[in-house]
Amino acid sequence: MQGTVYKSTGSWYQVKAENGEFYECRIKGKFRIQGIKSTNPVAVGDEVTFDLEEGVEGNTGVIKKIKERENYIIRKSVNLSKQTHIIASNIDQVFLLVTLNNPPTLTTFIDRFLVTAEAYDITAVLLFNKVDTYTIEELAEVKYLAELYRIAGYECIGISAKNGKNVDKVRDKMIGKTSMISGHSGTGKSTLINAIEPTLDLKTSEISRQHSQGQHTTTFAEMFDLTIDARIIDTPGIKGFGVVDMDREEIGDYFPEFFERKQDCKFHNCLHIEEPKCAIKDALEEGEIAWSRYKSYLQIMEGEEDNYRVDQYQK
Repeated sequence: MQGTVYKSTGSWYQVKAENGEFYECRIKGKFRIQGIKSTNPVAVGDEVTFDLEEGVEGNTGVIKKIKERENYIIRKSVNLSKQTHIIASNIDQVFLLVTLNNPPTLTTFIDRFLVTAEAYDITAVLLFNKVDTYTIEELAEVKYLAELYRIAGYECIGISAKNGKNVDKVRDKMIGKTSMISGHSGTGKSTLINAIEPTLDLKTSEISRQHSQGQHTTTFAEMFDLTIDARIIDTPGIKGFGVVDMDREEIGDYFPEFFERKQDCKFHNCLHIEEPKCAIKDALEEGEIAWSRYKSYLQIMEGEEDNYRVDQYQK
C-alpha cells in the first residue's frame, strides 16, 4: 500500500493511505541503519510503501520503503552535535514565526533556518507574530527587522495569531500547498494554526515568565489536512538550529543577497572574507547588506554552534 506519513512519535508512524484511511505503522530494525544518519529515518511528509500486518487487529502496518524525497528541512541538534534530525519532508513552503520578545527570536537563529531552507530549495516566509502586544518602540524594531529581511529577498508579514491580524494573508498563501510552521516554543505556532483552521483546536500554552520561553505543547511533528485544500505541518518548538552538511564554498550561495552579487567579485571562488575586491564586502560597507546577515555567515563558515544565541543585529 502507498501512503503519506502524517505523524511521527519516534517508534510509530501514522500513515494516510491513498484510500483516505489512517494506519499505525512501524519500521523493522534493519531499516534504521540503511545509510540513514538521522535520528528519525522516517519523517512527516514522507511518501512510503507499507504492508498491512497479518493477524493483527486494527489498521497497523510495516513501512517497507520511503520514496525519494523532493526536499526536507534538517537540523543538527545543538546538544547532540553529531546527530541530525529531519523535521519534515516534501514541503512547498515554510513559515518561520518570529517574536521580538516572549520569547525573543534572534537573527542568528533566523539566518540559520533560512540558509537551510535555501539549501533545499524551499520557499521561506517570515511571520512577525504578536504585533498587537508591542509598544511603539518595539513595533519600530519589528519593522526594521522585517525591512532587513525584505532587502535580503524574503517575504515578511506582520501578524497577530491571537486577534487574527493578517491571518487571512497567511491562509491564502497556503491554498493548494503543503506548508510547515516552525519557530521557538511560545512564538504562537499552534495559535496560528487554530486561527487558520479552528476545528483543529490544537493545544496552546502560556509563556513561562521566569525564562521568557514557551512551554512545549507540540511534542512531535504532525501534518493536518485543511478545509482550504492545503496541508499544514505543525512542529515542536526549536531552541537551536545547527546547519548540516554544507561545504564552505557553497554557504554564501544560500544568502540570496550574496548570491546575486557574487559574479562581481574579483575571484570566482571568493569566500567573502579576506579576498580583495569582494562585491559582498563592498555592499556591506555601502549598507546594501545587513551586518547581522554577514556575521551569521561568518559564524556558519567558522562552524560556531555554541554562540548562535548571540543577537547579531545589535552591532
